[in-house]
Amino acid sequence: MSKIPLVGLLAVGLYAQQSPPDLVFTNGKIITVDERFSIAQAVAIRGGRFLAAGTNQEITQLAGPNTRRIDLKGKAVIPGLIDNHMHLLRAASTWVKEVRWDGVDSRKQAVEMLRARVKAAGPGEWIYNIGGWAHQQFTDDPKPFTREELDQIAPNNPVALQESYYQVFLNSKALDILKIAANAPDPPDFLKGSILRDAAGKPTGVIRGDIAATRAVANKLPRVAPEQLEAASADLVRDMNRAGLTSFGVPGCDADVLAIFEKWKTQERLNVRVFCIGGAAAGNPQAVDRSIQQIAQMKLFQGDSYIDNVFFGESVYSPLHDPMFALKSNPTPEQLEQWRKMAMAIAQAGLPLHVHAELSATIDAFLDQIEAVNKEHPIKGLRWTLAHINQINASQIERMKKLGMYAAVHPWAVINGAIMHEGFGDGAYDMPPLSTLQNSGIMWGLGTDGTAANQTLPFTTLYFAVTGKMAGGTKVIRGTISREDALIAHTRKNAFFVFQEDNLGSIQPGKLADLVVLDRDYLTIPADQIKDIKPLMTVVGGRVVYDSAAVR
Repeated sequence: MSKIPLVGLLAVGLYAQQSPPDLVFTNGKIITVDERFSIAQAVAIRGGRFLAAGTNQEITQLAGPNTRRIDLKGKAVIPGLIDNHMHLLRAASTWVKEVRWDGVDSRKQAVEMLRARVKAAGPGEWIYNIGGWAHQQFTDDPKPFTREELDQIAPNNPVALQESYYQVFLNSKALDILKIAANAPDPPDFLKGSILRDAAGKPTGVIRGDIAATRAVANKLPRVAPEQLEAASADLVRDMNRAGLTSFGVPGCDADVLAIFEKWKTQERLNVRVFCIGGAAAGNPQAVDRSIQQIAQMKLFQGDSYIDNVFFGESVYSPLHDPMFALKSNPTPEQLEQWRKMAMAIAQAGLPLHVHAELSATIDAFLDQIEAVNKEHPIKGLRWTLAHINQINASQIERMKKLGMYAAVHPWAVINGAIMHEGFGDGAYDMPPLSTLQNSGIMWGLGTDGTAANQTLPFTTLYFAVTGKMAGGTKVIRGTISREDALIAHTRKNAFFVFQEDNLGSIQPGKLADLVVLDRDYLTIPADQIKDIKPLMTVVGGRVVYDSAAVR
């Protein structure tokens, strides 16, 4: 690796006679993640963009009397982290009400957090979370919660703890509110068999099943009041910045939250970048023609580098949207005919596509349809992308490459690895096959599918990619990748998946100045410590949006 990036040295000469930078960072280890993966000592920012990267001397001489100077004291810096698929805006209505366990690897700590929330809550107030964790991540005591335990923790409050999209743990107060009783019919909005009961017919407090089962509970949980949504959204964004996240691909941009973000953008205080994935998916054959008419009217790329609409997705024909934790799929010819009609319209309209495809049979079936579509309307250059793809294999990757397609990888095993091994056995060791993807040469990037299906912390995802270990430390996949390739997949390659490769993903002159200062060196610490990295400062567009006060 070159110690000083060539592009930085060129930029110093180019900009030396122009106005001085607004902000310079010196005495650091600037991991640029450019094509050469170059390392610099210092970086300068002006007008929201990177001006130059180089040696301390080269960057310092650019500074003027009004330039803010930050001495990194040897700290490592990386580009702002990008998640190419997080349900960010949807989370705003519940985030501040949830007891979030992202990154919590101790059951004792999780229980303490529950008790603290109960103590702060009023009688009868719901205590809950909506995914982002699994009990197998607890290293001290990896066991499920019981109705009796939750009754003891919260005797006067209903409790609902949603474990990813796999199951929900309820206490007696919650069961009463949901009208789930002993020796009584299940409420009509619960899937048959999802309410677990003991031999005597008494509900155990566990609701188990796919997304539809868990949402029967989640849909009844309180959201923030409309007048509190802006403050709640600010808390959510603050937590994302604290985690080092600066940009997101967002399926289903909630209109109310997006309006708040638009307002912040006009006020120059939007601290994340949001690239929406949406469109008129059809739910049945009768809706397909209407959806096709809407597809023809869709207009993308009407925004800017803070907010834009960039993909059709994440569903095309929703009956072929693989349920989470399903072990196999069997798309029917009738369903695939409707899917192909939709895909043909998307291709004819020249739209990019980002589509949920999880199981091997679904991936093969979709590729069959896309190959047929491609004969009439070539998709190369449209950035058609398969998302999630945990069960993809080498032959499917090769088919995608021939079509000019891409892979947005969202490894559910980061928290769900133990559950996946229960269902798929040894096959789960290749879900996803990260090394196969990396070695194939296909363009791919890392996302989470948070905040319910998965946790949201990028350094936990990077730890998983490098070690093959889920949260809590259990080895769940074998095809790991280098820490450099993992970081590239969470930055520079993800910039491609939000159509911002010329603006984001690396620390290079001319690109938007998004960066993260770390409390330890991502490149040299033991791999098992990657999950423990804490951002000390996060910068978006040259503005400091998170500051731990540890960088001075």
